[in-house]
Amino acid sequence: MENQAVYFKGLFSKRLKHSSDMLSAESPFTVMVRKEVADHVRSWRFIVMVILIILTFIGSMYVSLGMIRNAVANEKDPDHLFVYLKLLTITDHTFPPFHIFISFLGPLLGIGLGFDAVNAEQNNGTLTRLLAQPVYRDNLLLAKFTGALIVISVLFLSLGLLMIGGGIIITGVPIEPVEFLRILGFILLTILYVGFWLSLSICLSVVFKHAATSALTAIGIWLFFAFFYGFVVNIIAKALLPDNGFMAPEQALAYNNLLLDLLRIAPGQLYNDATTTLLMPSVRSLGPLTMEQMAGAIPSPLPLKESIMIVWPQITGLIATITVCFAVTYRLFMRREIRT
Repeated sequence: MENQAVYFKGLFSKRLKHSSDMLSAESPFTVMVRKEVADHVRSWRFIVMVILIILTFIGSMYVSLGMIRNAVANEKDPDHLFVYLKLLTITDHTFPPFHIFISFLGPLLGIGLGFDAVNAEQNNGTLTRLLAQPVYRDNLLLAKFTGALIVISVLFLSLGLLMIGGGIIITGVPIEPVEFLRILGFILLTILYVGFWLSLSICLSVVFKHAATSALTAIGIWLFFAFFYGFVVNIIAKALLPDNGFMAPEQALAYNNLLLDLLRIAPGQLYNDATTTLLMPSVRSLGPLTMEQMAGAIPSPLPLKESIMIVWPQITGLIATITVCFAVTYRLFMRREIRT
């Protein structure tokens, strides 16, 4: 009996050890994600982009802190009591607020982390050796996207917490829960926005064989939407105007809605609409309102739930663009010949 007890005890300990080894063993996907995170953190391009964003953050905070007293004392502003939201939105018109700067620098960060995700490894010959291992192609793409997105998330979460901590130390005003949730929503929107440009740059790294070509194409797309797309919409708007310039109220409303829909094809417009609504609680609509809709309206901050409902189409639009880019990337990469 004693020998049987010793035997079963040893068998149980061996199986327990085997189970713990199985649990502690990392999957190939986890290993690839850790490798991508380490590569991004050690790269000079990431360090340069982080320095640029931190300098932008410091400049925006410096301007905001210099004007925060006047902004809070302005009782005509329905948002004057939201001290920490004002830190991200007020400006003296010499330096743009932080969320406007991020709409320009965020795409560069996403492009910088993904423009050579696939073609650089294929040109170096490491992609063939990597896929010779028991690794799925979709796991490789997902690991590259996830690793870069983790780095982006940590960066912007750190900036958000730094802003809150600096505001508490300088102003001495405790942050309200609704302000914290709105700032957290702004950070999540920023991660989604940068994630779109990351997924687009990874897609271009699959399409083109050379990293320089994919980088230039991604930057060209960003420049088009950031600077030239508005000019194209203005040309279309002038072409749709009647010759006499007169429109009935219903026609004017439909005309303005059409222009807004055209502008919202640009990811930057979706991001600006969503962040403006979250960081300015008094914003009640992102489109034109009729006189009947404005009758009796009192300027007052909206609850967080209603602000989220207003920007929900913009949020789903950003998620949809990321999904479409990743689906196109997956289809192209699964059909691609990787042998040199």
